[in-house]
Amino acid sequence: MKFLVSNDDGIDAPGIRTLWEVAKTLGNPVLVAPAGPQSGVSHTVSWEKPVRIEERGAREYAVHGTPADCTRMGLLHLAPDTQWVLSGINHGGNLGADVHYSGTVAAVREAVLHGIPGIALSHFHARGRELDWKRASQWVRPVLADLLSRSVEPGLFYNVNLPHLETHAPDPQVVFCGLDPSPLPLSYRHENGAHLYDGDYQNRRRIADADVDTCFRGSISVSVVRLF
Repeated sequence: MKFLVSNDDGIDAPGIRTLWEVAKTLGNPVLVAPAGPQSGVSHTVSWEKPVRIEERGAREYAVHGTPADCTRMGLLHLAPDTQWVLSGINHGGNLGADVHYSGTVAAVREAVLHGIPGIALSHFHARGRELDWKRASQWVRPVLADLLSRSVEPGLFYNVNLPHLETHAPDPQVVFCGLDPSPLPLSYRHENGAHLYDGDYQNRRRIADADVDTCFRGSISVSVVRLF
């Protein structure tokens, strides 16, 4: 199976390196990722200007552009025989309404628009603890193997979020669930002549059994997202 692997944290992020190694056990991946961090750029694309591509190694390319640019350059030039686009593993959750802002998700959404199925993967990050990428890889492989074995339906992709568990907690269950449409609770402040706002991710609203609630309760959430 031929994969295009991308993300929005950049080609050197530990999450994409984890996904890259897992993808090698499932097929033949080509790594096409942003040269630097592109978090929160959503589906931004580069118009009417060159997109520089830097070869980093065997089947590894850094694109000086957005995650959606990476998918386009991959499908058009670097990995035209791609069968699936895998994006992530994002450092931080992409739950519920996050799918509209996330560059990680946009890399997959761009693929679906061109008829290629995809899976976006993210790892919720609880405050005050480090992510265990080795453990994450052990969770991700069976999830990917399952999703990749399913029949492909045009116009949909999968959005996967890993929970952040305590070190000695048992491995999480996989739960298929819907997206929680609730927005982040926002706060506004005015400081030194600047208008600022931020959101409280970990205290966001949780609709029972939707993806935010599922992931926050310690399970791997898998949501089917339909574009059309």
